[in-house]
Amino acid sequence: MGSLGQLVLMRLRVLWRQPEVFFWTFIFPIVTTLVLGLAFRNESLSPVRVAVTGGPGAPALLARLEGTPELEAQVLDAAEARRMLARGRVSLVLVPGDLSPEALVDPSQPEGRTARLLVSQALARAPDAPRLEAVKTTPVSEPGNRYIDFLIPGLLGMSLMSSSLWALAVPLVSMRGGKLLKRLAGTPMSRSHFFLAFLLGRTVFAVLEVAFFCAFARWLFGVPMFGSYFALLGVGLLGAMCFASLALLVSIRARNEESVGGLVNLVSMPMMFLSGVFFASENFPGWMQPLIRALPLTALNDSLRSIMLEGTSLMTLGMPMAVLAAWTVLPMVAALRWFRWV
Repeated sequence: MGSLGQLVLMRLRVLWRQPEVFFWTFIFPIVTTLVLGLAFRNESLSPVRVAVTGGPGAPALLARLEGTPELEAQVLDAAEARRMLARGRVSLVLVPGDLSPEALVDPSQPEGRTARLLVSQALARAPDAPRLEAVKTTPVSEPGNRYIDFLIPGLLGMSLMSSSLWALAVPLVSMRGGKLLKRLAGTPMSRSHFFLAFLLGRTVFAVLEVAFFCAFARWLFGVPMFGSYFALLGVGLLGAMCFASLALLVSIRARNEESVGGLVNLVSMPMMFLSGVFFASENFPGWMQPLIRALPLTALNDSLRSIMLEGTSLMTLGMPMAVLAAWTVLPMVAALRWFRWV
């Protein structure tokens, strides 16, 4: 028992000297619970959002809907209203008519039925309002409004982040542990060329990664592509370079292969929850939104979704592109400044 006890104490001391073990055992579950608790906190139900298409009868309809506190109504042109309905940003679109308005609802949205009842009740309060059954309901289903359509761009962004971090940080730390970097220090190779080779190699693999995701999502789930494939590829490559730059910075701070895994997870795991991979980042409180918008994975996911599901061009993605560019340049400069061959 004495020897066994000493062996157990030895293992406990080894675990205690690894801060990443303490973090993943005690700190990470607490942080995860707090983050998800903020995203799915119990609050009063927010108003159901509806849109009224522009036209002669739009102001009168809007005035009737504004008297209902459960509704949040706005006037939009017909094309924008249908786009908002397809993306799930409004639950119902009300089209003014000569005799009675027409309600456009998406049968795949649970709030569509609630919105129709609230709108019908709001219109029925007016003395000259049409009967409840006179409001014509037209089911509308457009590509791009399913959860899988929302999920695929987020999974692509997460894949670009994870593969960049793991494929670059771990080999660099292994090269340092195996004394290979010490041998490379004796060559005329510069640090900038060494890092640039990692970045360029990562971008080549990212091209295959983006192409695979697009083909897989299109073939198996019918995920639409409203924008340009070249724009999507450009955003994907910038995202891959951004996280490759972060991987280089992480690798110079890791002491060994055991610690690099903890650092990579420390960088990537918060963004997986905060940056809208599996659910919309708008679920988090308003005071967290500036921080979330500054994260590189948020900028990448928002850009990928805008191109795939809304047909947005690169010229209109100035802010997300600036965020990705900043997260590419600043970690690279820091990595070049602090990198040591040994």
